[in-house]
Amino acid sequence: MRRASELEQFRKEKDEFYGQDHRSPLTPDQQRGFKGLSYFPENGALVIKAKIDRHVQPGVIHMETTKGEEQPFRRYGVVRFEVEGQPAQVTLYASDRGSHALFLPFRDATSGKQSYGAGRYLDLHAQGDQVVVDFNYAYNPNCAYNPEWNCPLPPAENWLKVPILAGEMKFLDPGEGSGHSH
Repeated sequence: MRRASELEQFRKEKDEFYGQDHRSPLTPDQQRGFKGLSYFPENGALVIKAKIDRHVQPGVIHMETTKGEEQPFRRYGVVRFEVEGQPAQVTLYASDRGSHALFLPFRDATSGKQSYGAGRYLDLHAQGDQVVVDFNYAYNPNCAYNPEWNCPLPPAENWLKVPILAGEMKFLDPGEGSGHSH
């Protein structure tokens, strides 16, 4: 048997957490029927090793959230890359809470179709001015499962015209059944 990739192992552990842990964003009803999250297949072309361009407009950006509030972030830098020959760029944000993690909220051409309509997130760690943006780890905000959560919405500068065919797909709520076909 081939060894599970790091990504597959990560997904397996996440499914166990979502399905069993009381801290899961899923409701107890959702957990009962939970069979695992839906994912795009692993996509090596969407592992982007890039230099962060730190020449960004300074200041705080207030991201609107799903509950109509605002959360402050600072623009950290821009990463430019290509998806199937199409140029794309995303802005990375630092939170004001002093953590070293960078936050990449984005929407792309799959949003609202194969992936969650309000966009997806990535948490990144820069090494100096280098960063690996691995879209295979792109995940749905907790609001995708449970409207009680309050999640920042990707700002317009991170709405990509290209499809990011990697990471988590739209969550199909086991509680809602699959009576309607698409």
